[in-house]
Amino acid sequence: MRVAVTGATGHVGSNLVRSLIDRGDQVRVLVRDRADALAGLEVEHVRGSVGDTDALRRLFTGVDVVYHLAAMISISGDPHGQVRSTNVEGTRRVATAALAAGVRRLVHCSSVHAFDLYMPGSKDLQRIDESWPRVPDAAPHFAYDRSKAAGERALREVMALGLDAVIVHPSGVVGPFDFGPSRMGRVLLGLYHRSLPSLIDGGFDFVDVRDVVGAMMAAADRGVAGANYITTGHHLKISALARMAEQITGVRSPRINAPIWALRLGVPAVEAVGRVLGKEPLYTRESIAVLETRARFDWSRAGRDLGYAPRPTLDTVRDTYAWFEQAGLLKR
Repeated sequence: MRVAVTGATGHVGSNLVRSLIDRGDQVRVLVRDRADALAGLEVEHVRGSVGDTDALRRLFTGVDVVYHLAAMISISGDPHGQVRSTNVEGTRRVATAALAAGVRRLVHCSSVHAFDLYMPGSKDLQRIDESWPRVPDAAPHFAYDRSKAAGERALREVMALGLDAVIVHPSGVVGPFDFGPSRMGRVLLGLYHRSLPSLIDGGFDFVDVRDVVGAMMAAADRGVAGANYITTGHHLKISALARMAEQITGVRSPRINAPIWALRLGVPAVEAVGRVLGKEPLYTRESIAVLETRARFDWSRAGRDLGYAPRPTLDTVRDTYAWFEQAGLLKR
């Protein structure tokens, strides 16, 4: 099968490309600049971005399936407008180009953050399925959440013109081939290197990147046209994740478990330091809100249609550290 992948150098993308190659697919990827995450892989490169209509036309010509993963993740707003430009207008351009190229199917990687996890009443334990209301495109909702919901709406406008597409919604992605590393990868490395002064008294749903990739490939083959699929894993407290890391690595995790309210008081200082250093901090107003949501996710539709079943998180953490060691990231 001939497939095209946007966002191929990201965490999910680098795992997806490897799985597609292993299956025997011919893979073409959109690459904006460096592609270290794809080094040594037999893929065809198309230089460009989701803002480049001509590059998208070259990317999709003669392709059967498009996997659209290109996105900008943010836990600190959208100060330069790139989050919305990439996640909304970029998705619209990708969908329009895919329709024009006559691809058989587009699989769009959205996020559980497209669902309104903070709507009135959500302080109570909520079971979120695909019918849950999406984030409205207005403040005070976070910029990233708005962009993922608006990106889905933009995609559906093109679907109404005839594009066959399926949408998957992963949660917090963890796993190997984390070249970035991702935010959760940074947390696991921080635990190993003892650079985290404390844990945080919160949690979220974490899913293995390989399970997300498997669901996307299944969605391309047998997902219901136009369907949304929640592809989440297991809800864990950060302290539970840290205990798994300690069990695997033998490195003692922090015993201080900072309450949410205390971290919230320190957010302005942490964000200021991040701006000075030019790096997005692990803890911001948005990331703290994520860690205190009581949402739980129902992936039963993906189970029925795609054969989806997330693996134990302990296996994910073990395999992630094994890859970090192979990549030389565990040197003290």
